[in-house]
Amino acid sequence: MAGDGMATDASTTAEADVPMVGGAPMYPSKTIVENAVNSADHTTLVAAVKAADLVDTLSGEGPFTVFAPTNAAFEKLPDGTVETLLEPANKDQLTKILTAHVVAGNWSAQSIREAARSQRDGFYHFNAVSGDALSAKVTSSGNIFIFDENGDAYKITQSDVNQSNGVIHVIEGVLLPR
Repeated sequence: MAGDGMATDASTTAEADVPMVGGAPMYPSKTIVENAVNSADHTTLVAAVKAADLVDTLSGEGPFTVFAPTNAAFEKLPDGTVETLLEPANKDQLTKILTAHVVAGNWSAQSIREAARSQRDGFYHFNAVSGDALSAKVTSSGNIFIFDENGDAYKITQSDVNQSNGVIHVIEGVLLPR
């Protein structure tokens, strides 16, 4: 009996170590796409990734750092924007927007913090896979904000969700190219 209790305790501990996003476990052994499809908070993002034919790319070896906007973030866009972007005629624009959320490499929150704090102005400037400029800034309380090319800033609300091919940081807004 004692052995059974220990097995339960070990499995409970292992499950507790797996971060939850949108009510779903994000297993570090799965790819960004394999995990994202299970998040109730990212159904719009997943639909957009499918419409842009980026599933294979984001299932690739990577590593990728993805700043993943929630459904609520997409809902903040003007009415009809998401529906329009999901139309086949707008695939190029959708792809540009989505790839503005992806950075090559595996950037942990700590790496982003250190890079931003090492800059004289407190902003770490980097490029997304789309070629668009992004910036990161850390507040005095340690929160990380990601800025798009328009100067709009969105807080990372959940960081370091490790995947087999990179890392996801959940953000509260949609990064838009100019």
